[in-house]
Amino acid sequence: MFPMYYGGYGYDSTMIILIPAILLTVYAQYKVNSATKKYMRVRAHSGYTGEQAAMRILMANGLGDVKVEPIRGHLTDHYDPRTKVLRLSEDVYGRSSITSVAVAAHECGHAIQHAHGYAPLAMRSSLVPVVNFASNISWFLIIAGLMMSGSLLNIGIILFSVTVLFQIITLPVEFNASHRALIQLEELGIVDRDERRQSRSVLSAAAFTYVAAALVGILQLLRLILLQGRRRD
Repeated sequence: MFPMYYGGYGYDSTMIILIPAILLTVYAQYKVNSATKKYMRVRAHSGYTGEQAAMRILMANGLGDVKVEPIRGHLTDHYDPRTKVLRLSEDVYGRSSITSVAVAAHECGHAIQHAHGYAPLAMRSSLVPVVNFASNISWFLIIAGLMMSGSLLNIGIILFSVTVLFQIITLPVEFNASHRALIQLEELGIVDRDERRQSRSVLSAAAFTYVAAALVGILQLLRLILLQGRRRD
């Protein structure tokens, strides 16, 4: 998110609103990196790689039509409901660690959500085209609105609100996917009871990053509304 100026004299006083969220974001990123690296070095007793764990879960849930593919990058794992493809980062795809099976199971959780018509996932998916447009243009309109026209600022805030709504809807989607993942991992014998606790640590750390992102969005929206009110005074 771009830093914003007010009146040409540097950072405006509303910037202080974002400080707690920024600190939380830094901590969340540290926590997820720490947990994933720690448990990437711990081998799952079952010996399943991320790919094998994903295939086991998908088949057990009647989702044999979902493909599992490797993708480059670190923690670039995701499920694409449009093509029914589950993509796992290379470390997750080919390694038999706690992190690998936990992350793979989480993405399977999204595939299960899709198959069961989980409403928050459907709502989030329907917002993707709008969010892509809004995220590209909202800050341009906000900055232009602060410099020139209040009407542009209003439109920018409305568009930014859509991205914040998307972040909020993402929270139940991610938490539910992790809940489903932990159930599948233990019921299918991919992890034992102790490893389930370790898997939860990985997934909880990842979920925390979504909480931090949502908080940043909410506080940024509040800040914009305050700036909007200041222009009217």
